[in-house]
Amino acid sequence: QLQLVESGGGSMQPGGSLRLSCVLSGFTLNDYAIGWFRQAPGKEREEISCIRNRDGSQYLKQSLKDRFTMSADSAKNAVYLQMNNMRPEDTADYFCAAGSSCLLNYKYFEIWGQGTPVSVSS
Repeated sequence: QLQLVESGGGSMQPGGSLRLSCVLSGFTLNDYAIGWFRQAPGKEREEISCIRNRDGSQYLKQSLKDRFTMSADSAKNAVYLQMNNMRPEDTADYFCAAGSSCLLNYKYFEIWGQGTPVSVSS
């Protein structure tokens, strides 16, 4: 069974940091591109970052580059999203997903985790 499981979400005050984890099972980092996405209430899902391990391609949303970092650990078959200096507008459900390319619209990513909620407020 191909599965992604996210963890690490929670509530925090502005300026705080969180590290989200996404563990793959049934497949490896070399099989798919793995992306992080988020969806805020009433808004469309957006891609934050993506890694395709087999060719080293990587994407990170320009507006988040100074605060967010995505990394991958092949030994643990997992990807991570480090989020620093968080803001209320980062409040959303965060998902990881697997697809054939980081260039795809989120609608074409094939395997999705269940999501982990992140809330930033004072």
